[in-house]
Amino acid sequence: MFVFDAELWLWDARRLDTWTFVTLPEDVSDQIRDVAAPGTGFGAVKVRAGVGASTWSTSVFPDKQSGCYVLPVKAAVRKKNDVAPGDVIEVTVELI
Repeated sequence: MFVFDAELWLWDARRLDTWTFVTLPEDVSDQIRDVAAPGTGFGAVKVRAGVGASTWSTSVFPDKQSGCYVLPVKAAVRKKNDVAPGDVIEVTVELI
C-alpha cells in the first residue's frame, strides 16, 4: 500500500465535467510500474484508493506529460471529504 500527499487538479480537456485527479509521486509510479500486471490498452492499473473516510475501486492511468500515474477522484468522494481542486490531500493506493 502506498500513502502520499497530492494536490487535486482538474483535467484541462474536461473542465466542464470537473474530472478531478491527483498525480501519484514519481517514486510511487515507478514502483507500481515495476510490479503491476499489464492493464488495458491505456496502461491502466486496477487499484483500491482511499481519501479520508472514503475507499473505492478504480484504476490509475499513465500520464504522458508527467510520466507518472494519475488517480481520478470522483465527485462523491470529494463531497464526502469536503475537498476541492487545489487542496492537498492524503491518498492511499493499493494494487488489486
